Amino acid sequence: MELSLVPIKNPNSLNLILGMSHFIKTVEDVHEAMVNTVPGAKFGLAFCEASDVCLIRTSGTDPELVELATKNAQAISAGHSFILFMRDMFPVNVVNTIQNVPEVVRLFCATANPVQVIVAQTDQGRGILGVVDGFASKGVETDADKEKRTKFLRMIGYKF
Repeated sequence: MELSLVPIKNPNSLNLILGMSHFIKTVEDVHEAMVNTVPGAKFGLAFCEASDVCLIRTSGTDPELVELATKNAQAISAGHSFILFMRDMFPVNVVNTIQNVPEVVRLFCATANPVQVIVAQTDQGRGILGVVDGFASKGVETDADKEKRTKFLRMIGYKF
């Protein structure tokens, strides 16, 4: 077995969700989940099929994001993984819906941070072992940090 680190290419620091699924129907069901949860959602999705012809299946409402998802899926190339890039929205808006798609079995991350995917290569194929999402902790928040965090959440409308 060979381990490698695959960096997610995300030049505009867009929000993304990286996950695992188990069925080709994932592409259509995740697409429907996105547009039903956030009407007008701008996103791109790529799914690495793990059987039969083993193609990367794609969908989305934004051609640039579909291309970005496709390039990253090609780099990862791990069976039944999917990557979803979104514009002008946050994962918190859709993550529960995506987790409730019947084919989705796991989410590795939902983030706009830099991401590295830990991939194992065997004679059979490739699999995702985990991810490195962002950076290591630099300390523990102070009272001033707590106040700044709570003000920020209210400013962006996620707390009242």
